[in-house]
Amino acid sequence: MKQSEIIGLSTAELQVKLSELKKTYAELKTAHAISPIQNPLQIRSVRRSVARLATELSKRELQ
Repeated sequence: MKQSEIIGLSTAELQVKLSELKKTYAELKTAHAISPIQNPLQIRSVRRSVARLATELSKRELQ
């Protein structure tokens, strides 16, 4: 997800999206450990999206 898309989401939507992406990330890691997945760069993009969402949530909590 792009940062501009993340800023447009509400806090509740961010939390839902974060939990979905964390689940996706765990599934990708497990699948890659068993047998190499087709596109390993997908793991990196999901991990970075999780970080972006978590950062935005913590930023909103501080305000």
